Amino acid sequence: MYDPNNIFARILRGELPCHKVYEDADTLAFMDIMPQSDGHVLVLPKEPAAELFELSEGAAQAAIRTTQRIARAVRDAFEPDGLSIGQFNGAAAGQTVPHVHFHIVPRYADRPLRGHASEPQDPAVLQQHAARIVAALG
Repeated sequence: MYDPNNIFARILRGELPCHKVYEDADTLAFMDIMPQSDGHVLVLPKEPAAELFELSEGAAQAAIRTTQRIARAVRDAFEPDGLSIGQFNGAAAGQTVPHVHFHIVPRYADRPLRGHASEPQDPAVLQQHAARIVAALG
């Protein structure tokens, strides 16, 4: 059951702030406030769905298009050794917010990841990272 008061639904409605990097009619991308790596971005479809299985085909396609576009910008802005792109369904899989979302996580051979949803980042740093990604989007 979708909870319309989850944190991502509230961000989508403009009730809570975020460090936005991209928005279109169907999706929103913003910095993860507890990033596993510098440049960690979340991509959300605007359609309300807790898990991927509940998402319409059109919303899923829009989310993947935006995820690919943002992943390219993150790659250009941060020049990581690789990128992890993840999507979790259910608490047992690691989903902490019940709204479909995709994680874009830059990976570096010489740096371990921080824990998932464990260490808040300084908002000024998040804003700087967002600006780098926005610039890479052109």
